[in-house]
This record gives sequence, structure tokens and C-alpha cells, in this order.
Amino acid sequence: MADSSAAATLLKSTTRHVRLFTARVEGAELVPDRDQLTMDIDPDNEFLWDQPVLEKVQQRFQDLVNAHAGADLSEYNLRRIGSELEGLIRELLQAGELRYNPDCRVLNYSMGLPRTPETL
Repeated sequence: MADSSAAATLLKSTTRHVRLFTARVEGAELVPDRDQLTMDIDPDNEFLWDQPVLEKVQQRFQDLVNAHAGADLSEYNLRRIGSELEGLIRELLQAGELRYNPDCRVLNYSMGLPRTPETL
């Protein structure tokens, strides 16, 4: 029988744009679940997400989860997944696939200055 105190423990990893939780979503609540990993992407709405770009991040998340299948969902593994997703978000921004949200509460250009058209 599983230790109920371990099952109720919520692990999380937070980067600037990705929050990972060992939990499942029920309604509007996070319910600790050591067998499931849930992602909250861009909680501060710093970026404008087109559906294809969001799907790229979600697919990479799923690939990383699958790659860690069978491994313990430790804080270290969560940080590794979060860091890799953060790197992907930076790549998407640098490639011009992702854009900063000009209506964001605070524009701090955390991933670098936005690209502007080159002038001739």
C-alpha cells in the first residue's frame, strides 16, 4: 500500500514562464498526484500564443514527460523539464514564432528584446 503522506505531497518547479506540478486539475483545483505532471505555461501572460506555437510547447512537454516515464517525479527532474521548456520558449521568441504581449502587466522582456524589422 502506498504511503498516503507521500501521495498528498505536491512537488512543483517554477521557471519564469513554466510552472510544473505533480498534480491533476479537478475543476479549478490542483489535486496532488505523484503519478501526473501538470504544466501551467506563461502564467503572467507575457507572450501572445498562437495555437500552433502553444501546441509545439505542449508537444515538447509531452515528449519530455514520456522520456522520463518510469523515473521518479523528483524536484530535480521537474527542474530539468522546466528548464528545457524555458529554452524552447526562448528559441520560439528568437525565431519570431512567439511575440511579447504589449498588454502584459509588466513588459520586462525577460527573454531578450523583441525583434524589429531591419531598416535599410
